[in-house]
Amino acid sequence: MSRRHRHDVAVVGGGVVGAACALALARAGLDTVLLEARPPTVWQRDRPDLRVFAFAADNAALFGRLGVWDAVRGARAHPYRRMRVWDAAAGDELCFDADRYGRESLGWIIENALLIDRLWAALPGAGVEVRCPAELEAFDHDGEAVQLRLAGGDRVTARIAVAADGAASALRRLAGIGITRHDYSQRGVVGYVATEKPHEDTAWQRFLPGGPLALLPCGDGSSSIVWSLPEDDAQHVLALDDARFGEALARAFDARLGAVRPLTPRAAFPLRRQLADTLLAGRILLVGDAAHVVHPLAGQGVNLGLRDVAALADAVVDARGRGVDWASPHRLQRWARRRRSEDTLAAWSFDGINRAYSNDALLPTLLRGHALGLAGRIPPLARALWRHASGI
Repeated sequence: MSRRHRHDVAVVGGGVVGAACALALARAGLDTVLLEARPPTVWQRDRPDLRVFAFAADNAALFGRLGVWDAVRGARAHPYRRMRVWDAAAGDELCFDADRYGRESLGWIIENALLIDRLWAALPGAGVEVRCPAELEAFDHDGEAVQLRLAGGDRVTARIAVAADGAASALRRLAGIGITRHDYSQRGVVGYVATEKPHEDTAWQRFLPGGPLALLPCGDGSSSIVWSLPEDDAQHVLALDDARFGEALARAFDARLGAVRPLTPRAAFPLRRQLADTLLAGRILLVGDAAHVVHPLAGQGVNLGLRDVAALADAVVDARGRGVDWASPHRLQRWARRRRSEDTLAAWSFDGINRAYSNDALLPTLLRGHALGLAGRIPPLARALWRHASGI
């Protein structure tokens, strides 16, 4: 392929992980182009995005290095200071408290659209070329570069291409990378609610036989819910009027925060575990949902994707600092092996937790609640669990 107009990196997909990847690699000194099929939805303060993340400390640090964290926090990012997890069947709570670990917060609740908005605003200043709309149709590659063919006939050439285009990644499919997938037969019901009692800057999660229910604290006193339910039950609660939905939610939450009142329409999305067979094929790399989709019970989906990005950017900076080729096959393979190992471990860990707690079988019911309490009573174990979730 001709070297003329060759980029270092082409990132396909402009969601949180894709935009962060383009920004991070540009900040690392690479000539980067971002390709996105559709313009992102504009974040609006008075219309909060139903999709929110429990943003971990290590990724807040990543956004700080990228120069966007202050813009995110200045808009709307609510810190949570505590986490309380318990099982509906029996047993004690597992509790985490920022004071206990000498920190101001355990993490932040942030809207997906806000993260994308602030990342996209930073791309031009970092020198990222943005092509939108740009729909991928095919690609060619040789030992030195990848040439992406776009709808309308345009072509983009780069030393590597990063697939950050979601769970149904077109670039992953075109690269012939297979996936293993398990459908949980559950849906995650999301929305915003007001509660009679204050949320106490606490991320709450209760395990129920049908799936976990999480209430995540927001800055105006409201809470974002993520309620994992079997398909039929999800359809049922979606069809309820606001009053009956609030009553059902309060019961499911054991009335910990009193009466519940919906503030927004509700939506639902299917839940599954999905893992790519590899994160690297030639000069195609996979990050985020293109590489792994996990159960949302621990709120770690976007955090795992951003850790893919941070590890890749660190590998590039290290190689450039040593004066060696950042895109050499063995360096890319080293990144891919390490990230796939960590992502796979996380996916199967969340899968195991969901299987253990989302059922009413006798033996798991007798054991699981006590296991939560035991973990909370062993300080080194509790700290290890929290540090793993926070990425520090």
